[in-house]
Amino acid sequence: MRKLTLILLLSFSSFAFGDGLPDLGDVSQTVLTPIQERQIGQQSMLEIRYTRQLLDDAEISDYLNQLGYRLVGYSSEPSLEFEFFALNDFGVNAFALPGGFIGVNAGLLLTTQSESELASVLSHEIAHVTQHHLARMVASQKGDTLASMAAIAVAILAARSNSQASQAALASVQARAVQKQLDFTRIHEQEADRIGLDILQKADFNAHAMPEFLERLQRATRLLEGNAPNYLRTHPITSDRIADIENRVNKQPYRLMPDSLDFQLVRSKLIGAQKTTVDAISYFNDALTTHKHGNPIAQRYGLVNALLRNNEVERASQELEILRTQAHASPQSQNNAMLATLSGQVKRATKASDTLDYYRTAVRNFPRHRALIYDYVDLLLQSKQAEIAVKLLAEQVVRHPADTTLYNLQARSYNQLNKSFEQHQAQAYSYAWQGNLFAAIEQLELAKQAGGSFYQLSTVESDLRELHEMLGARAKK
Repeated sequence: MRKLTLILLLSFSSFAFGDGLPDLGDVSQTVLTPIQERQIGQQSMLEIRYTRQLLDDAEISDYLNQLGYRLVGYSSEPSLEFEFFALNDFGVNAFALPGGFIGVNAGLLLTTQSESELASVLSHEIAHVTQHHLARMVASQKGDTLASMAAIAVAILAARSNSQASQAALASVQARAVQKQLDFTRIHEQEADRIGLDILQKADFNAHAMPEFLERLQRATRLLEGNAPNYLRTHPITSDRIADIENRVNKQPYRLMPDSLDFQLVRSKLIGAQKTTVDAISYFNDALTTHKHGNPIAQRYGLVNALLRNNEVERASQELEILRTQAHASPQSQNNAMLATLSGQVKRATKASDTLDYYRTAVRNFPRHRALIYDYVDLLLQSKQAEIAVKLLAEQVVRHPADTTLYNLQARSYNQLNKSFEQHQAQAYSYAWQGNLFAAIEQLELAKQAGGSFYQLSTVESDLRELHEMLGARAKK
C-alpha cells in the first residue's frame, strides 16, 4: 500500500532519465508516447513544486479539478488523466504542460467575470493537451532526453511568466535557441479555440464567454500601453482570431448561465488573500453595506475568513450566523463543502465543545473535501486519536498521491503511535513530492535505521535507488 504513493513519481524514472529519444526520421514526424508525455509533465511539476510556485490551497485546487474534469468529459480524450492546479501569482496567465497538467494563475481566476469565462480558458488549454501541441514542439528537440525536455518546458514557462527569470531558466538548460519554436503558433491557437469552444458548448457553458474574455483582455492591453498580460503573450490574440470565434458563437443563442457558488467562494478567498487582513475586512464590509455588489453569500464568506485571519473570533462567529441564515435560504448553498469547512474553522477558533463531533459528521457528508479532512485529522491528533487519523489518511493518499499535506499529517500520526519507520517514510514522500530529494533520502535513511519488516526495508531500498538516480540526473542538467 505504501509503495503506491511513489509509483507516479518514480516508476518510469529510469526510462525518463536514460538515453535520448530514438531517431524517428523527419522532425515534423517526431512524437511522444502518452507515457513519455506524462513523464515530462510529472517532472515539470516536480520542478514547479520545488520552486514553491503552487498555490497551497486544497479547496481552490479541488474546485479547478472539478470544473476541469467536467470539461474533459466532453473532450476527444475523456479518459486522459489531467491535473489542474493554481499558481500563487496574481498575473493573468494559464498554461498547459505535456501529459495533462494545466496551471491557472490566481490572477486569471480573479480576472474572469463568470464561471463560463474560466471554463473557456480551461477548455482552450485542454485542447492544447488533447491535440498534443506542446508535446510535439518539445519532442521536436531531437536527441534530448525526457528529463531535458521537462527542463525545457519549465524554462519556457518561466520565460513566459518573468522576463528576468527566463534568462536564468533558459540558460540552465541551454534552451534559448528553442524558445521561439515552443511558442504556440496561430494555427495551434485557432485549433485550440475551435476544439475548446466545442468542449465549452457540450459542457453546457455560455459559449459567448470565450470571445468576451479575449476582447476584455485585448482592451486592457491597449489601456496598459503595451504591457500585455502574460496570457496575451503566451496565447497571442489577433482581431482575426476573435472574429473567427465570434462567427462561431453567433450561431448559438446567448444564454446567461448562473455561476456555481464554489466559483464565487474561490474568488472571495483569493480577493482576501491578496489583501492585508484589515483591507480585506474593509473590502467585504463595503461590498455588503455601502455598495452592495457581488454575491452576498460569497462576500460574507470572505468577511468571515478575513475576520478569522485577524483573530476577531467573536465577530467572525456572529457573521457566520448571518451567513448560515443566508445559505439556508438559498438551495444552491445549503449543502456546500466550503461553507461547512468555514463553519468548522470558526468552531475551532471559538473552542466549541462539539467541534470534534461536528467534523466527524462533516467528513461523512463531504468525504473527498481535503480542507475539511486536514482540520479533522489535526483535531483527532490533538485528542490522541491517531489510529483513526491513520486509517482516514490512508484512504486519502490513494486519491491524492502528490498531496504533501496528507503525508505530513501521516508523519505526525505515526509519530504519536511511536511508529518511527512509518513516520520517516511518510515524511520522505512529502519531501519527494516537493522535489526536495536530499531531504527525502535523509528521511528514508532514518526509516532504515528505525528498522522494519523485510518488505518495508526492501521498499525503502528501492525508493532510495530511484531517488539517487533522480539526483544524478538533476546534476547532469
